[in-house]
Amino acid sequence: MHFLKTAIAVTALSVAAFAPTSAFADKLQDILNNGTIRIGVLADSAPWGFRDGAGELVGFDVGLAKLVAADLGVDLQIVEVTGAARLPSLLSDQIDVLIAAAGATPERAQQVMFTSPYVATDLGVYGGAASDGFETTADMAGKAIAVARGSTLDVWLTDNATEANIVRFEDAASALAAFGAGQTEYFAENSVIAKNAEGAAGHELKFRIRQSPAHAAVNQGEHNLLQWLNTDLFFNRMNGKLDALQVEYFGEASPLPSM
Repeated sequence: MHFLKTAIAVTALSVAAFAPTSAFADKLQDILNNGTIRIGVLADSAPWGFRDGAGELVGFDVGLAKLVAADLGVDLQIVEVTGAARLPSLLSDQIDVLIAAAGATPERAQQVMFTSPYVATDLGVYGGAASDGFETTADMAGKAIAVARGSTLDVWLTDNATEANIVRFEDAASALAAFGAGQTEYFAENSVIAKNAEGAAGHELKFRIRQSPAHAAVNQGEHNLLQWLNTDLFFNRMNGKLDALQVEYFGEASPLPSM
């Protein structure tokens, strides 16, 4: 009897070991089964995501989200996120994929997984024509610089411009509005947002920080979804659709770094 029980237990373990992996959670399969993908995008950061004159949400990331949903053959549910809430929205399962001008950093990569870059911009500090330029970060000491809280720029300034007066706002639009209203002498942003900053006219680049590619992101462990997204980004790069989106919203197509 003892031998029989042992044999049954071994058989059960063997069956479990070779059971189909479909029993495990897989976000890509869930999306295909549900027929809907939830993608988080910015709604207050032209040209990534913003509302046009008719109140419709448009922008580069919105266009890319539509491409992703169409290539998957599922319906698109757009979820508007703020800069500070981008990763929390993904981690709390409010969205399946984040496409919101997110820069990849080692710290963020401990929380989520990033795709290969889908567009490249420059990060910089901007100011009015009469304001001083900066040769080094030490020159920023005491200067009031508006920035979106929790953004890549906020992190970079905190780590590298330790003597600057970093004035944090909840989103990019608020930071730009503060600069435009004269509350700060400078603001920090990526080049495409700075170029399209209607509320902060008359600014110019005062300090180039570095190139900053944008990446889509998924939750840790969602390797199938990540691989599909990388394949789709490559596919749309090769067929010209990514370049066309860049021309439409950025005015030109820029080369992408490898990852």
